[in-house]
This record gives sequence, C-alpha cells and structure tokens, in this order.
Amino acid sequence: MKTVKIIGVPEHFNLPWHLAIEEGAFEERGIHLEWTDIPEGTGKMSQMLKNGETDLAIILTEGIVKSITEGNPVKIIQEYIASPLLWGIHVDAKSSFQSLNELENTTAAISRFGSGSHLMAYVQAKQMGWDTHNLNFNIINNLEGAINGLASGDADYFMWERFTTKPLVDKGKFRHLGNCPTPWPCFVLVGTNTFLEENSGILDHILEIINTYTREFKQIPKIDTTLANRYHQQLEDIQEWLQITDWSQKQLPAETLTHVQNTLRELNLIVDSIPVTDILK
Repeated sequence: MKTVKIIGVPEHFNLPWHLAIEEGAFEERGIHLEWTDIPEGTGKMSQMLKNGETDLAIILTEGIVKSITEGNPVKIIQEYIASPLLWGIHVDAKSSFQSLNELENTTAAISRFGSGSHLMAYVQAKQMGWDTHNLNFNIINNLEGAINGLASGDADYFMWERFTTKPLVDKGKFRHLGNCPTPWPCFVLVGTNTFLEENSGILDHILEIINTYTREFKQIPKIDTTLANRYHQQLEDIQEWLQITDWSQKQLPAETLTHVQNTLRELNLIVDSIPVTDILK
C-alpha cells in the first residue's frame, strides 16, 4: 500500500475526495490517501508543500501561482474547480460599517500573507478603485481568529468563501457587505516536484478516481442534503452554491495562468511572470 499525503481546506468543495476515501476507491488501487484538513488555508498549505510535509494539495489558484513564482518546487497538475470562488466581504455584526466604500483604508483580517484572503483583498481594492498601497492587514490565522479579530476591532473586514461564512452571518456574528468573485478558476490540484517525478503511475490512478467522482458529483442522489448536513449549511444555500460551482477534469489553460500572473504583477504581488511550463505539470 502506497501512502500519499494530501491537504485541503475543510470545506464543501472537497467532499468528492472524502467520499472516494470513505468508499475505498483509492485503497482498491493500492493507495492509502491520507487527507489532512488545513483550516488556515492557502498560505499555510503553500508552506507545507515547500517543506515537503505533503505530496498533494487542493489549493487556491492565485496563492499557489504566487508561491511557485517565488521558488516553491510545486506544479499544477490540473484544475479542480473550474468556476470562480465567491469571496464574501464581512464585518463584525455590531460594527458601524454599512457599505463597501466605508472599508477604504481600513484593516483587513487575513489568515496569513500569501493566502487567498490576502491576495483577494488586493483584487477587491482594485475593483473598488482604491489605492492598494494603503491596504492594511492583521493576521488572524483562521476563521475563529477572524471572528475574534473583528469583534475586538483588531481588524475591520474579512474576506472568506461566501458559503463557508454564511452560518456566521446567520448566527449574527458577521454582517455581509458584498462579494468579490475570483477572476479565474479558483481551486487547483498541485503536487511537489519530488512526488510528481517519482510517482507518475500512482498519480494516474489518483486522477482517474477523483475525476470520476467529480464528474458525477452533482448527480449523486440528495447530494445537496448530504452537503448541508456535513458542512452545517442551510439547504437553500448549498443548492445555490451547487448551481454556481463546476468541477474540472482538465489542466488549467495556459492563457488563464497568464491572466493570473499578469494580474498579480499589476498588483505588485509578484515581481516577474515565469514560463507556463515552469508552473504546469
């Protein structure tokens, strides 16, 4: 049995992996796929990949592209989610902020530098016409840290996946002011160069399995109810999320990768673009 380590956020996007693991699909191929949830998100996962603490990751596109341009020895194996991620922009429910315009020159809570919450704050600021040089950040590590950070006033707003944070809005902890969708497919499957060089056959099996599961995922009977129960979501929210979410079984298009790099460079988040062949497997 070959052990393969994989990491991802504890969110509804990754249920196909858990179903495949629970149903023994990988073990049938002689693979012990060891999944670890990383609630801190992309910045933490990028560091784990760099440190060799995992073989594979389901990770945000913009975050891992930035990390690879900075020397992280990782390649994108394929798109995982082909649709944009809908980032919700939240403030503490008791705050005085009532509109997105009021957040200019305030402090954003981020899980860590290089994370999606960090990078998307720049994308959001650019869309709003703000001066990105005036962005301020406070590191809060994870969702629980964001709740405390906004409540204490250490940060003013927090960007996180809209449906993951919806229960906190329903409970009166956050107030939702708006959304900012990623301008590209949001999640990719990546692997360390070491793993990819030494395990091409194993990877082929993993891809065959997960792509079968994601291709058929939306057709699973009562999958909306399963998702709502497992991830503590309202059924109508999950149904809305399923309508706007598409899984992929293909490689990330080269032109999409160029667009991601160009955007990151325009926002001064990376110094230079690197060849597509250095990023895609």
